[in-house]
Order: sequence, then structure tokens, then C-alpha cells
Amino acid sequence: MYHVNQSFLPYVCPVFSDTSLAFIDIWSPPILVEPASARTPPTASDATDAVYSILFTFHDKVMHSAVIDDIASVIGWIYFTAWTLSFYPQVYSNWKRKSVVGLSFDFVLFNMIGFIAYCCFNVGLFWIPSVKAEYFKEHKDGVSPVQINDVFFAIHAVAITLVVIIQCFIYERGTQKISAWSKVLVGFIFLYVIITLTLTLSGEMIWLDFLYNFSYIKLVVTCLKYTPQAYLNFKRKSTLGWSIGNVLLDFIGGWLSIIQMFLLAYNGDDWDSIFGNVTKFGLGLVTIVFDSIFIFQHYVLYRGGHSGKYSYSFVLSQQHSKPS
Repeated sequence: MYHVNQSFLPYVCPVFSDTSLAFIDIWSPPILVEPASARTPPTASDATDAVYSILFTFHDKVMHSAVIDDIASVIGWIYFTAWTLSFYPQVYSNWKRKSVVGLSFDFVLFNMIGFIAYCCFNVGLFWIPSVKAEYFKEHKDGVSPVQINDVFFAIHAVAITLVVIIQCFIYERGTQKISAWSKVLVGFIFLYVIITLTLTLSGEMIWLDFLYNFSYIKLVVTCLKYTPQAYLNFKRKSTLGWSIGNVLLDFIGGWLSIIQMFLLAYNGDDWDSIFGNVTKFGLGLVTIVFDSIFIFQHYVLYRGGHSGKYSYSFVLSQQHSKPS
């Protein structure tokens, strides 16, 4: 077995205001903590801060293999790279054609909503001490379901999707617009966030559960966002305007994401971590399914749809020929 020091303790240690000694676990040495009373009268806030200062000092975790851990880390950065680069073929295609015709605006809208939600979930679970404490209180001896590459991917995704939105405003878009049903759905999402935030602020819900709601939003939005694009391809009998480079890189990233989760779960004997981050697992699975559909559309169904009758120039001519 491989023994490695980590940075988090999965359960709350006792903190005493009148003593300077607290124990982490059987693997860790005693940690000296300055009594709160030595500085100011002890308060609930002092106790909480002291707990977090201990929680994130030491955590010893047993792994099957250091090699597997390194492989999982490398895979994480590879799929991070694949998913990160997957945005750029679409951006480049839009720029080269000076057009976003063929790109579903509903897809772009859901993309932004989903990545904002995913960013909130990842940042909260990775960087906010109180949220991490709540997670490991429920998953004792578990591994963190969010890695640093997940955080930077989500932040980057929001930024690059914003670039695509700007392209939708400045480039040729024909008659494309956001559908009414998409606007209604986004309205329901915002209402749901406001309701759950109110419950959290009132103490009816913990912050971890609030962030889980963001992860569920991302998962639902991901399931929905590909549908308008697949339908648009079907309606036009062409994938022109929808970058296949984006699809292929997305497909690779989806598989590697799931592989990493299984490696981490096996190596830490923590299979619950897969469902502890249902968003990451679900995203990988949904991505694989829809990318398979897009690959089939591009290379099988509409192979002749990249030129000729359903070419870019034809689509534009049809749109410009319609009465305004």
C-alpha cells in the first residue's frame, strides 16, 4: 500500500478553548493550536477558524499505487487540454467564415449557463474550506472529486464561451436567434437558483447542497444543449458551421474524464467519489453519447452536406432571398 500526505482531514477534530493540544488521527502527530482565550474571548467564529486551520493542515490517505495516482493526474491534464482546445476550432471557424450560420444559438446560451454553474461548483468545492469540510464530513476517508484541472477548465470555458457569444453579435448570423423555449427554461433556472440561495442563507440548506444544485443544473443543461444543434444539423442536412474539430476533441476529453474518475476511485478505495461528483461523471457520459451522434451526422448522414446544395453559400443565399 502507498501512504501519502494530503491536505485535508475528512472529519471534524475537537478544538478546546482552554488547551493547546488537538489530535488529527492515528497517523498524524499532535498539532499545537494557540488557545483562542490567549488572544480574545472564545467565540463560535474562533472555534470554526481553528477547526479549519487543523482540517487543512494534514490528511493521510492510503492508496494502492503511487504510479496509478500519477497516471490519473496525467490523464486529468490531457483531458483538460483536449476539452480546453475543443473550444477553439469553433471560434476559428466562425472567424474564418465571418459567420455563425450553422451554430445553434440555443446551444451557445446553454453552454454559457452550464459553464457558469460548473465553475461555481468546482471553485466552491475546491477552494472554499467550509464547503470542503462539509463534503468530507459526508465522505469520510474519501478523495476530492474536484481536481485543479477541473477548476481551470471551468473558468476557461466561461471565458471562451463569452468570445463565441461576441462572435454571434458581430458576424453574419442569418435568421438564427434564441428560441422562446430556451428563454423560458433559462428563466426557470434563475428562479431555481434564487430559491435555493434563499434557503441556504436562511439555514435550511448547507452550502455544499447549494453547490450540488449548480452541478445538477450543469448536468441538465448539458443534456439539453446538444439537442438544438443536432436538430439544426438534421434540419439543414449539413454540419457546416458546426466544427467537427470541436466534436472530436470533446469526445476524447469525455472518455479520459471518466477513465480518470475510475482510476482515482480504485486507487483510493473510494467508489463513492464517482457519484460524489455526479456532474463530472454525467458530463463525460453525455458528451460521449452526443459527440457520437455528431460524428455520425458529419461522416455518415451528411457527408455531402459540406458542399453543393447545402453549402455555406447556399444557406446564405436562401436566407437573403427570404422577404424581410
